Amino acid sequence: MTSRPQADDHLTTKRTEPPTVADERTLLTGFLDYHRQTLLLKCAGLTPEQLLARATPPSSLSLLGLVRHLTMVERVWLQERFRGEPEVEFYGPGDGDFEVTEADEQSVAEAFARYTETVASCRRIVDGADLDDLTRAPHRRTGEHFSLRWILIHLVEEYARHNGHADLLREALDGQVGE
Repeated sequence: MTSRPQADDHLTTKRTEPPTVADERTLLTGFLDYHRQTLLLKCAGLTPEQLLARATPPSSLSLLGLVRHLTMVERVWLQERFRGEPEVEFYGPGDGDFEVTEADEQSVAEAFARYTETVASCRRIVDGADLDDLTRAPHRRTGEHFSLRWILIHLVEEYARHNGHADLLREALDGQVGE
């Protein structure tokens, strides 16, 4: 299959540079949005098969897996822990966020739609909260609570690390590299 996935409708072809001088909230959300847009750029124009291409055996890492993983990371930290919403399992047993085994245009479109919806919801949560506000739900393993400031820094770190993976995956697919 060589057609472009329907998910491309949701993918950006531009990034907004984060500000160089701004208040703390604007800097944190600016860098987070920059990294969100970077992930989408790495996925733009690819077929479902390309989005499933693995890094190197035995790794299950793929671009679609990264999109699914970062959807769950945002959901868990901002919706479940920070806001206290119930846990949701988007992916069935044996098909965790990284372990995507097959995809077609519909499943790719659904993954990007879920990502887009999750990001929009998380933006609203951040917009309505103070950086010093704490998670309502404690961390499952440690029992600790985290500030919104910590969560935003963690999300930037998570995206930055995985965007490095995405850059390598994309370069292996078609030679495209970027920042």
